[in-house]
Amino acid sequence: GADTFHTLVPKSTQLFEKVSGDQPATDPIRRPQVHASAYKQVTGEAIYCDDIPKFANELYLAFVYSTKAHAKILSIDASEALKQEGVHRFFSADDLTEEQNKAGPVFHDEFVFVKDVVTTQGQIIGAIVADNQTIAQRAARHVKVTYEELQPVIVTLEDAIRLESFYPGFPRIIAKGDVEKALAEADVIIEGDCRMGGQEHFYLETQACLAVPKDSDEIEVISSTQHPTEIQHHVAQTLGIPASKVVSRVKRLGGGFGGKESRAAIVAIPVALAAHRMGRPVRCMLDRDEDMAVSGTRHPFYFHYKVGVSKDGKLLAGDFRAYNNAGHSMDLSFAVLERSMFHIQNAYRIPHLRVRGWVCRTNLPSNTAFRGFGGPQGMMAAETMMRHVARTLNRDYVELIELNMYREGDTTHYNQQIEGCNVGKCWSEVLQSADFAKRREAVEKFNEEHRWRKRGIHVVPTMFGIAFTVLHLNQSGALIHVYQDGTVLLTHGGTEMGQGLHTKMIQVAATALGIPFDRIHISETSTDKVPNTSATAASAGSDLNGTAVLNACLTIRERLEPIRKEFPDKDWNFWVSKAYFSRVSLSATGFYATPDLGYDFGTNSGKAFNYYTYGAACSEVEIDCLTGDHQVIRTDVVMDLGSSINPAIDIGQIEGGFMQGYGLFTLEEMVYSPQGQVFSRGPGMYKLPGFADIPGEFNVSLLTGAPNPRAVYSSKAVGEPPLFLASSIFFAIRDAIAAARKEEKLSDDFTLVSPATSSRIRTACQDKFVERFTKQQSNGAEAARIVPWNVMP
Repeated sequence: GADTFHTLVPKSTQLFEKVSGDQPATDPIRRPQVHASAYKQVTGEAIYCDDIPKFANELYLAFVYSTKAHAKILSIDASEALKQEGVHRFFSADDLTEEQNKAGPVFHDEFVFVKDVVTTQGQIIGAIVADNQTIAQRAARHVKVTYEELQPVIVTLEDAIRLESFYPGFPRIIAKGDVEKALAEADVIIEGDCRMGGQEHFYLETQACLAVPKDSDEIEVISSTQHPTEIQHHVAQTLGIPASKVVSRVKRLGGGFGGKESRAAIVAIPVALAAHRMGRPVRCMLDRDEDMAVSGTRHPFYFHYKVGVSKDGKLLAGDFRAYNNAGHSMDLSFAVLERSMFHIQNAYRIPHLRVRGWVCRTNLPSNTAFRGFGGPQGMMAAETMMRHVARTLNRDYVELIELNMYREGDTTHYNQQIEGCNVGKCWSEVLQSADFAKRREAVEKFNEEHRWRKRGIHVVPTMFGIAFTVLHLNQSGALIHVYQDGTVLLTHGGTEMGQGLHTKMIQVAATALGIPFDRIHISETSTDKVPNTSATAASAGSDLNGTAVLNACLTIRERLEPIRKEFPDKDWNFWVSKAYFSRVSLSATGFYATPDLGYDFGTNSGKAFNYYTYGAACSEVEIDCLTGDHQVIRTDVVMDLGSSINPAIDIGQIEGGFMQGYGLFTLEEMVYSPQGQVFSRGPGMYKLPGFADIPGEFNVSLLTGAPNPRAVYSSKAVGEPPLFLASSIFFAIRDAIAAARKEEKLSDDFTLVSPATSSRIRTACQDKFVERFTKQQSNGAEAARIVPWNVMP
């Protein structure tokens, strides 16, 4: 395999061929190594934040949330709650200065405790600290808050656009070429839109935190977060103590998916505050209904597109508008919008392209990062547009995709040249392995023979840019300690949330040091070991930390090199012991910053992404036209992951990401009241993918012979890229609906909003049964007065 790493490691430190004597190295990388804590996780022995044993003098914190979406707080009365036995204290905005009460990851437009005007339901007004969870939660319900309701209450994107409720500084624009001129010269103009709902993270472990005061002014915060450094930063600011006295630790998370990148702070700050002020350990873990109601979701999006194409189907010009529903505060919504704008063309070359984006302010809990981070939403607009073009030109979409797909050396609308463009390879390989042409004919035959069951089969390509779009976040550190017995303790800036990051990092270190996998241990992620880390996000965990780990290991190797040369026939343990007695340092730090990055919106120049991860998927579905139910019969996925460090973990990530995307595009629908109340507060009101939803046949393969020169050991990032491939199921469902509509002589030009829930599938298959209901609903004046019971944000 191409194990070179020329771009990042100077020639002198090229990896050693031999480990000791004439024994060839058995590389820990490239093999399907089992997840380092897999056995602990399945037996239940793995320790999560809330499994840490209770301290003798520990207290529990429960929150008081706002119940109105937009209102002025007239009074907060906690006297009744404080009278209850076992209740110690009530915290609110009165306990903090104006400055200390500010929160929010980038723009400090949020509050630790809100005091004057609430802008969403589920906003934290105060916190009760009591002996245990039962007492604290009961007392929190006794805190009386009186409101004066304010108008307007904005919930949906449509309302926000109509009322122009945008954050300042928008629209953001990326434009390349002369769009107006190219549109004027195009043979055909196609205009349409694309609408997508949000998605709840539903990590199995809800937001949790335990804060322990140390000495008089130090504090240790153990929380379920993807971004320990941000927790450290926020806690220090709210408590008014230096960051050097705050240690933020994470052992492992029960899932994160982006929902614990910036929103973990809303729980951690009040818990740390209570512990600090009361001098006792304080714990809090949200119940599922609280978590779903307050922590935000993936961003709902609305896109409008206008494209110009030539007669033979070449895309010439595109004019896109993108709107996302940010909720009541900015959080990371601007970055989510930017990534959706970078991915608005998915894998297609549009020479003249303009995309404008707006972040909409609404009275909903603040929406946040979620695996894909705007990318899947942008790519959904591109794919919807491609299918629309194909229908208008009466052409097969497969031909159009092949005609317009990026090729090696093409330039994107943000002026980045594409190197190592393997999207075409993935595409042709999946068409072949899925036996697409033959199965498509079989689907058509099935549809001719069945009236109330229809099938669809569909292929979708993807390319996902790898890097944080905010430049300074592309850095990471590592710390390595070699002990006298030859074992190694490794720490790096990434958190383990089940994705196998620690396992990969141990593989990297074991390979670089030439020692077996089980001699290396990673205990936890902590701000006192590796400082100033970025969130484990943007799929960049392995890339950034892996190279930092490699750099640290190379430092150790260099120090051991003279001893190794002197005693070539001895082993690792001997060399380490010799180094210790020769007073050679056996501890090293590593650091890595992704080179050559830096995109500038002002000039539309500079490099936005380090490289791209490519993939393609083909899915076949069968729908029941009378109930709207569907089953995925078979899915084939081909991903280009360079030379995978651990194929087993990577294939697991592809399968998991795909299933999460499947939920996003077909099952998971967040339900809100027109007054901004979250109705989906648990799995009873929110349909998650289960075992029975996995495709009947699920084939995942990795593209071979495509090493990636731009990341550690020629690997590629895997976290977010596969998620969008699940849209192949959405479009296969759309094809099946079109076949059902054909029976009723209806056109295939209909709007299907994502997620394609059973009710949407059923009503799109219009027939005499549906009409009996829809006719009654749209009778004149009556319809105008009806307030719907739920709305789509």
